[in-house]
Amino acid sequence: MGTRLTIALDAMGGDHGPSVVVPAALGFLRQRPDAELILVGREEAIQPHLKEAAPGAALRIHHATQEVAMDELPSRALRNKKDSSMRVAIDLVKRGEADACVSAGNTGALMATARFVLKTLAQVDRPAIIAAVPSLDGQTHMLDLGANVDCTAEHLLQFAVMGSELVRAVVGIASPRVGLLNIGQEEIKGNEQVRQAHELLAASSLNYIGYVEGDDIYVGEVDLVVTDGFVGNVALKTSEGAAKFMAHLLRQHFNRNLLSRLAALAALPVLRGFRRTVDPRRYNGASLLGLQGIVIKSHGGADVLAFENAIHIAAKEINTKVIARIQHEVAAHLNLARGFGLEQQRAVG
Repeated sequence: MGTRLTIALDAMGGDHGPSVVVPAALGFLRQRPDAELILVGREEAIQPHLKEAAPGAALRIHHATQEVAMDELPSRALRNKKDSSMRVAIDLVKRGEADACVSAGNTGALMATARFVLKTLAQVDRPAIIAAVPSLDGQTHMLDLGANVDCTAEHLLQFAVMGSELVRAVVGIASPRVGLLNIGQEEIKGNEQVRQAHELLAASSLNYIGYVEGDDIYVGEVDLVVTDGFVGNVALKTSEGAAKFMAHLLRQHFNRNLLSRLAALAALPVLRGFRRTVDPRRYNGASLLGLQGIVIKSHGGADVLAFENAIHIAAKEINTKVIARIQHEVAAHLNLARGFGLEQQRAVG
């Protein structure tokens, strides 16, 4: 691998495979001629979609004979699919032939395979999934979104450190505001795990603003929301469902009669702006933080625009050296957290 930014794409992953991944790759390269993309998968399935590729495009196929099904058990994929497009794309990152991997494949299999092949960073117990959602000020990042159902207070601190550094690097916010998701903002609210994490975060050097509630995610007063994977995934899916519900109601009411359809025409510029703001495709691409390599998970049903956005996220993380930055910050903050824990033990003693 030379100095050119190189990203491996799981061309067979997701609901649409090469029919989405290849056009997305071509669109990305039109904007990033400094990059090279590796399409990993069955060559005979990928090749027909390359007709629109410009001569000399920095795009090549790396043949892989297997595919991971969207409903396949992660353990089975890890054990039996060593030449799958997903596994080979991650292997390319491990060998240093690619700087990052992007896949729309099975989330559980992707996490299990990436963790097995790449391993976690030193002092990181568990990788976490982080993604952006729209807010009044632009976007809010959330983690964990489903990788870890049960977490300790120290896990939540690790998530906060990793997420804060990613937001600082990729978004360019010098001191991201970090909030801990809870059922209320009062000190007495929350379970023991959340209250312990609150103490660790308050003692850290992060820009910790305290507890936040579900409705705070979208109002723009926090840059990073930290929670365990169970709560985070429920919150994310609930938000996606609410957005679909609102879109359905708008269509229903504007199509009710002739007058409402005329009103829709008048409101078209506003509706287009609203749709663009909440369009999930513009936020597609979740990072698997805590690994010794960059892995981006695209939504399984992503279209060309959405998958291309996921590739851009991978490029940003490569350019900003996110892995090295996270490694440095995790070491510093965990040493502080362990010192805080010892002080508490002495105080109790």
